[in-house]
Amino acid sequence: MGMPAAISFAPDGLPRCPWSAGAPEFLNYHDTEWGFPVGTDQRLFEKLCLESFQSGLSWRTILAKRQNFREAFHGFDIAQVARFTDDNVSGLLQDAGIVRHRGKIEAVINNARRAEELIEREGSLAAFAWSYETVAAETAEPQTVSTSAESVAMSKELKKRGWRFVGPTTVFAFMQAMGLINDHVHGCFIRSAVDQARAEFSRS
Repeated sequence: MGMPAAISFAPDGLPRCPWSAGAPEFLNYHDTEWGFPVGTDQRLFEKLCLESFQSGLSWRTILAKRQNFREAFHGFDIAQVARFTDDNVSGLLQDAGIVRHRGKIEAVINNARRAEELIEREGSLAAFAWSYETVAAETAEPQTVSTSAESVAMSKELKKRGWRFVGPTTVFAFMQAMGLINDHVHGCFIRSAVDQARAEFSRS
């Protein structure tokens, strides 16, 4: 167990997770997206891809380029990305609007193909992801760890199925963002909203 995370106060006076003050674009992302449960395969796939691109970089860099990534990868439509060819890779390596890293670009295409196989077997990517849902009461103090037993297990299973750039830390960040755990700090005014959204969320 780590030490409890601090609270930050935005100009509106409301208490939030400290990282929300790290950049102007973080505030809206924190208040409207991060931690709220997601059940659509396309958005789950997008987040796994963006987290893999973030590896070694800052989330601010990726968030600033997110719309460019969406355009470059056809909205992260799994079926479309799975059909990408070497020509698509060459084009993406020329796209200054995204992170031009061949290994990560090729990983997204590979992972789309693996996602199709997973959906065929499990019914949906959401069904697979939500089988690793974490009950916050059983975990460390919010935002004091970078992996969990569940993220290690999901990472191991994805790698076994041929996915790339899905280490336990990447998977844990995905789980935090997609609501598989409520990792908003205690005292953050969004934490209760996420709790309510998770309570009302229909699991696959």
